[in-house]
Amino acid sequence: MGVGTPSSGSPGPSSASTAMSAGGIAVRHRLAALAVVAGVVVVGAVAVLALVGDVRRMPVELALLAIAVVGAWFAVTRRGGYRVVAVLVGTAAAVGYLLVSFGPDPSQGFGPVLVRVGLLAAAVTLVAVAAGVDTGRLRRAATPGDPVPPATRGVLIINPRSGGGKAARFRLAEACRARGIEAVELGPGDDLVELAERAVTGGADVIGMAGGDGSQALVAEVSARRGVAMVVVPAGTRNHLALDLGLDRADVTGALDAYGAAVERTVDLAEVNGRVFVNNVSLGLYAAIIRSPEYREAKIDTTLDALPDMLGRGSKPFDLRFTGPTGQPQERGVHVLQISNNPYGHAPGTWGNRPRLDTGRLGVIALQLDGDRSAAEFLLAAARGRPEQYDGLLSWEPTSFEVDSAGPIDLGLDGESIRLDPPLRFTVRPHALRVRLPEHAIGLSPAAREMRLRTAFRKLLSTAAGRPSSTHTNPGGQR
Repeated sequence: MGVGTPSSGSPGPSSASTAMSAGGIAVRHRLAALAVVAGVVVVGAVAVLALVGDVRRMPVELALLAIAVVGAWFAVTRRGGYRVVAVLVGTAAAVGYLLVSFGPDPSQGFGPVLVRVGLLAAAVTLVAVAAGVDTGRLRRAATPGDPVPPATRGVLIINPRSGGGKAARFRLAEACRARGIEAVELGPGDDLVELAERAVTGGADVIGMAGGDGSQALVAEVSARRGVAMVVVPAGTRNHLALDLGLDRADVTGALDAYGAAVERTVDLAEVNGRVFVNNVSLGLYAAIIRSPEYREAKIDTTLDALPDMLGRGSKPFDLRFTGPTGQPQERGVHVLQISNNPYGHAPGTWGNRPRLDTGRLGVIALQLDGDRSAAEFLLAAARGRPEQYDGLLSWEPTSFEVDSAGPIDLGLDGESIRLDPPLRFTVRPHALRVRLPEHAIGLSPAAREMRLRTAFRKLLSTAAGRPSSTHTNPGGQR
């Protein structure tokens, strides 16, 4: 904030209120920032010291953690007696890790652990509150987007089977009737795309979908093509799209408020060989597992039965050939290849969601595991919160991507199992879909909130140092 020279004859502000640092920052603002930074440093230092404790325990803790991780790997990639031994060794190492971390007397060690967690939480909370991005303030802030009036004729298509019957538990059809929204239930044998087309042809100016990401993608394609706005109701199991739009996935009926006075923004849609997806397409391990007919009824048992053949001794990467981030052909194949509609976050805790949905780019992640040793290296890197340090993991952000193979390729497209002939051509359609959000929605994904926190804390440090911040970022990607 700059200060001009008071005009002649008029009393100027007091020197205490106008004192400025050399960098143009008000002294009181700089002192406040310094106080916050000092508090964070003190709390963080005490937390780290409490966490480290006796440094002689650290090598033992790391060794036990490594044994537990390797034991887990062998438990899922071996059968019979090998699996039993791996489970026993891994469990013993995990128990030993906890005992060493808590100290010789667990009852006495539990209190200090709570203190450590409390101090770390205090440091994070202090930063968040000082930066103004805590959840409470975000809920009170205006939802990012352009204000739009209520829908004149809103239609919601409900998949009653999504999320284990979540629509029925939340009485969505009744909630729609109370708000003047036409509810259309997807019945056995119904074509979801046909229902969406019929709704738009019948005069719907806003169409919504209550279901998982696979259902959301089908309705989104119709909505984008017909030029009507869409409402996302998180009535599926995981609801990745709703999470990345900044909706409260636990407030299913609250998402219906988007049919009233709301905010609207545009987001990208991705395609693979003409099929739209809103979250991601997984090739390799995940696609092969979910293709099993038994997967829907017994996910864990099916996965444990399949992994030894796919990752165990003598297994080979999947025949998936593509061009890597440096332009070099990747001919050896990979175990996991994931292509997302916009890139996922890179910071710990944000890998499962996307900071923005309007970058006009795909997010590609490729993972290759060359035997037990490389798998252990990857798992240890992931356990440390740094999976990118593993050499066999690649990630990049192209605008288009192509995958080839010698035969048909299994895909997990927004969680739904399909099979397509190669080559697979992935593209992204920038700003293709208009999405309406309730005015009470936060409107930012966890990854976007984390990016906003880091940006705000950098600004706080600049203020404490007396340097005006020139950072003007919009991590959520919304207006």
